[in-house]
Parts: sequence; structure tokens; C-alpha cells
Amino acid sequence: MGEQNVILPRSQKDIQDFVKRLLRDTRALEKMLHEKMFETDIIRIGAEQEFNLVDRNYKPACINLEVLEKLKDDLFTTELARFNLECNVPPLVFEGKCLSSMDKTISGLLSKVRKVASEFDTEIILSGILPTIRKSDVLMNNITPIERYKALMHAILKLRGENSMPLNIKGIDELITRHSSPMVEASNTGFQVHLQVTPDDFTAKYNIAQAVAAPAMASATNSPLLFGKRLWKETRIALFQQSIDTRATRDHLRDRSPRVMFGNDWVKKSILEIYKEDIMRFRILLSTTAGQDAMKALEAGKIPDLKALQVHNSTVYRWNRPCYGAINNIAHLRIENRVLPAGPTVADEMANAALWLGLLNGLGDVYPDITKLMDFADAKANFVKVCRNGLDTTFSWVNGKKYDAVELIRKELIPIAIDGLKKNKVAKKDIDRYMGILHERLDTRQTGSQWMLDSYSKLMKETTKDETLLAITASTIKNQKTEKPVHSWELASVDDLVGTEFSSLTVEAFMTTDLFTVRKDDILDLAAEMMNSQQLRYSPVEDHHGCLVGLLTSRSLLRYYGQKHLWNTQQNVLVKDIMIANPLTVEPTAPITKALDIMESNNIGSLPVVQDKQLVGIIMEQDFLKITSRLIKRLGNGNGKHSMNGEMKKQTKSKRKTKK
Repeated sequence: MGEQNVILPRSQKDIQDFVKRLLRDTRALEKMLHEKMFETDIIRIGAEQEFNLVDRNYKPACINLEVLEKLKDDLFTTELARFNLECNVPPLVFEGKCLSSMDKTISGLLSKVRKVASEFDTEIILSGILPTIRKSDVLMNNITPIERYKALMHAILKLRGENSMPLNIKGIDELITRHSSPMVEASNTGFQVHLQVTPDDFTAKYNIAQAVAAPAMASATNSPLLFGKRLWKETRIALFQQSIDTRATRDHLRDRSPRVMFGNDWVKKSILEIYKEDIMRFRILLSTTAGQDAMKALEAGKIPDLKALQVHNSTVYRWNRPCYGAINNIAHLRIENRVLPAGPTVADEMANAALWLGLLNGLGDVYPDITKLMDFADAKANFVKVCRNGLDTTFSWVNGKKYDAVELIRKELIPIAIDGLKKNKVAKKDIDRYMGILHERLDTRQTGSQWMLDSYSKLMKETTKDETLLAITASTIKNQKTEKPVHSWELASVDDLVGTEFSSLTVEAFMTTDLFTVRKDDILDLAAEMMNSQQLRYSPVEDHHGCLVGLLTSRSLLRYYGQKHLWNTQQNVLVKDIMIANPLTVEPTAPITKALDIMESNNIGSLPVVQDKQLVGIIMEQDFLKITSRLIKRLGNGNGKHSMNGEMKKQTKSKRKTKK
């Protein structure tokens, strides 16, 4: 999440003072570029590994501060939500065994945190989006209690000027919802790769990074699921942009760039173009009192930290981000690839990184100026298409040629990447290993996203959506421990579930959300026809705002039609005439046992699920029978770790009460 030493501007003067520092930083950077004050004799690579913590039910575990305290390792740091963590890989010289060394370092760090997490009965998982994440997990109460994160969330909401933020992403399924804060961004975890570049090489290599962003993503997708819906192959891209979009809707067709962006054009001269554009386009979100006066530092013969510039840069989320760094009074420039998702395994991530690094180092030898051979609009369109479709994408490549993703990567880009890695004397064994993983992934076409989607299709024929998501998550964790690349994974199975406790699960895990509803002023014949054709025993009654106002039951319909002769048939009989007004309800975040208690104690067969008066789902007695059946089957298969609490045992008794 960038620079931590930040504050929220409290007045217009605070903003003005910060802007002055920001402009002085850009002038200092311009002077440094002109006087060639940057490291150029060595090239390094680095990475940031984000991951999630999950409990024994494979749901987010909000204990990142507790895990950090136990770890006592400066290479680990917090992220936005209390179920996120990040580890930072020390920079490595881009040569020799750098790729396998990075692989080993990341694997070692993850083993270390996995061991500590196990002491809290928790697992770690690498996944672009955690399949089991729920809307209730990304509310503000789960934000990591650090001032920077709170300030950032507050600043985005203030700039947007609205109390809620829309999410609308369409794939196989469609997500249309609103969220109360930008915290939904915490659903995302990535694997950010850094390449140090010289000032003279920056423009060419940054443009190459833009051109290859799409093909580098094509075989790396690992985020197809969000809130139980199948969306883009890399849903993380759309979610990130929409979750922290500060643009409010307007009547006029004015162009406004989102803070999460691919870019608007090729870079022409230097890194300064990007920094200056971001200062001019995007309002100040955060400021800082830390850092020196950049121009005075230069006059004193010191390399400035450009703290103001770094803070503002950390609030603009380009998928290829320019970075400035100063260590031991030596300045350097980097390109940070923010495109790649976390997972499925470290080996998969390193194969993705090897392709990107090799292309940045080798593509310029084949195409000396990519901007003269490819329209920027094509590079941008390729990126959007590949995030939606993954390997099922047709690219517009150099000179307007069209390529199937697999053909382009296999026949042209992998050979160029190999040459680019060889150019920096990267070890042949490393090149063979990671390019081999990519070739095998292309052969099977089993990316992380495709594995999840195929597992989802298989499991949905066998069990419920909730257990499908649980099994995918459990299987991911199991496979990650083997360190076998995703192309060799078998599809997820319910047998992968271990340790799930029914009593700690929530209503939203089991409720039905695809609802057929009626309005109170609908004629009863319409409601009866709908319930008969859809074989419904219950139909919620909602108003035009989506608020629950009643419940229509098949029993009440039978009662009406059995006594129809007693009614005045000269007038239309309406739903409101026979519905149950103000029915009992439950919240989606309530324990499933609470719903069971309400239904049993009130002798009812269904319970509408309501949040802030809005109807969000319904849970019925049939759902509990399914849950019971699943748990009994698991216990019968020898999975003794699954618990059946007292409430569930009641459901398995042969003698049952008659429901209303």
C-alpha cells in the first residue's frame, strides 16, 4: 500500500503546502535526470508478495497484527484489511540464479508465516481474489488499524462525495451491487514485480511494459470468482478500478481518468511525464510532513527522498507504476508490474515474472520502438480483453497483426523472453524451468482461473455454491503446499474440506439469493402462477425500493383458493390481502444456528434475510436438510473433525414438526 508515514490534509492550506513540496520534488527529479544522478551500473529485481489469512472454515481470518507480532520479521508488513499480509523480497541482481533465488526466498518466507499462522489455527492462501470472501468481510470494521489506511479510505469517500460505491462486473454471471466503502479493494492480492531501469532506458522499457501487459496476463489469470459469482478471468482488475474510483457520476460526457488506470498514451521522453500528468489529473488524497526539502538536499550534495512525490504516486494506481527510490544516498528508478495476481503457486508466479522480465529486457532488440509499430489504443484494448477472457483472447499485435493468445506467447514472446534473460546472463537452469512451466500451462490451457472455473462447474453438479467455494479454497491451499504448478493440479473436490465447523458458519453462506418476489399490490393470480411454475413454497414481498414488506406462502394460497367462495370475487384479490405482514427475518452475517433457532422456536419453514431493511435472500428448511446431509456424508467418510452441534442433531431426528 505504499508509503506509511502519511496524514490526511485537514485544510486547504495543508493541501496547498503539500502541492508546493510536490512541485519542488518534480523540479528536483528533473535536475537529477539532467545531471545523470542515478545508479546505472547495476540492474536489480524485486517483488512484493501479498496473501490472505483464512480460518479453519476457509473464511478470512482478521488476525494480521497478531501474526505480525509473533513473526517479528521486518520483511513482513500489513495490508489494507486485517486478513491481508505482504512480504517484501530483498532486491537481487538481475543475473545468474536470481529467479530461483527469489523463488526460494518467497517460499521460505511463506513457510515461516504459515508456521506462525498455524499457531492461530489459521492458514495462508495465494489467490488474486479469495473465493470465499463475503461482502461482510470487507466492511470498515475489518480495516487494519493504521492511520494511513483509514486516511486513504476517508479521502476517497470524501473526494467521491457519495455514501456508497457501485460495483458492476459482468462475466458468466453478473455482479450488480453497492458497497459502503473502498474497503472492497481488500479482496485483491497481487504479486508485484520490480525491475530497476536506467533513466535512459526508462521510456523504451516502460512502453514495452505497456505493450506486453496483456500477453503477460493471459496465462497468469487467477481471479475469476467474487462473492460467489463467475466474472472476469482476472476480476481483480475490474474490482480494483471500481472499488477506489473517485469519479462521481455526472450528466455530462466529460472524460475523467480513474485513479486505477492503464494509461492514456505512450511515454515520449521520461518518467517525469507520468509524474507530472498524475499531479495534474488527480486531486491530493494524502500528504506527509516527513522528508526533506528536495532542492535544499541537492544543494547540500545529498540525494533527496522525494517523499511528497512518493506519497502522491502511491495514491495513483497505474498497472505499470513508475517508482523512484533512494538508498544509501544513491538514487534509482524502477518499473513496478502491478498486473500479476497472487498465486496459484510461487513457481507459477516466478514463471509469470520471468516472462515479463525477459520481455522488458529483450523486446527492444526485436522491435526498437514499439510505439511506431503498435497503436496505444490496441495495447489498452488488449489489456481489457485479456482480463475478461484470459487465454481465449485474440490480440492486436505489431503492424496490426491478429494473434491467438497461445500462439503469440508460445511462438513469439517466450523466445524473445528467453533471449532477454540470456542477455543478462540469467542461469540456463532457471530459464528452462520457468519457461517450461509456461509451455506446459499453455499446452493444458489450465491457468489458475481456468482451474477454478472448471472446479466450480464440476462441484456445482455435486453440492451447494457455498461448499463449492469452500472446496476450491481448501484445494488451493492443499495444492500450494505441494508447490506443484497449477497446470498439474486435479480439479477441486469436496473431499479436500477438512475441519469446517457448522456452528461458526453464517446465514449468507447458505441463503438463496436468486429470488422470485412479488409486490403487495400484485394480483394474487399472478403470484399463484409464479409460485406454481417455479415450484416455490415461499415468495418474499418487497416494495419498489427492494425492502421486505411481507411473505407469501403456498399454505396461504391453498387456504385462499380453498375458501375462494367466501371472498368478494368482484374485486381483485391482492397479495397484501393474504400475505404475512412484517415476517420474522435474520441478517446475512448472523450465525446459521441463529436462523435455525428462530425457525424452530417459531415453527416456520422459511426466513427472509434482510440487511438495512433490504431483502438480500431467503433461507428455508430444505437448506438445513442439505447441510445435515453433507455433514453426515463427511462424517461417514471418516472426517471426524467436522462437528455437529446440538441444533443440527435436532434436524436429523426422524420425528419432525409440521411447518406453517
